[in-house]
Amino acid sequence: MSRSHGRPLAALTLLAALALAGCTGESPTTPADSAETSAPVSSAPAEGTPAPSSPAAVALVPGGSAQQNLPFFTQVVGTVWAGSGQVDGRAYVDALAGAGFDKGAMQVTPDESTIGNAAESIEFSVRLGADCLVGQVGPSIGNPVTTVLPGLSSGGCLIGQTRPIDW
Repeated sequence: MSRSHGRPLAALTLLAALALAGCTGESPTTPADSAETSAPVSSAPAEGTPAPSSPAAVALVPGGSAQQNLPFFTQVVGTVWAGSGQVDGRAYVDALAGAGFDKGAMQVTPDESTIGNAAESIEFSVRLGADCLVGQVGPSIGNPVTTVLPGLSSGGCLIGQTRPIDW
């Protein structure tokens, strides 16, 4: 192909690519078609409106589901993990109870192995209805892990040996 034929072909290809870039394959929707509507995006707050200083705070949802309370559970766990009691089950139970979770609905695994060594990881949970908020921390885990799991038919959340929460 000669140079004189290559430039028009390249320009035509670029034009076709740009024309197709706007195509999404979806039909436009109107607010009547969708429950969601979009507002214009502004880079600066409206005059008289304070600029948001941080993302919306998470909080306990009393009577809420485990899924609704997972962000708050995760936040509390992260706060304990950032402190000095990273693998101290009592620290997690106390922090979760202090944050409003029901201590009577909690379980925690031992901080030590059966031969007295520090646990590689510990798990703790809070039962909310049919589901459980479950956290796992420890040197073998890395960063804390939190999730929602179905509750056990026994009424608890954790399988295996747990310790009494009698403080």
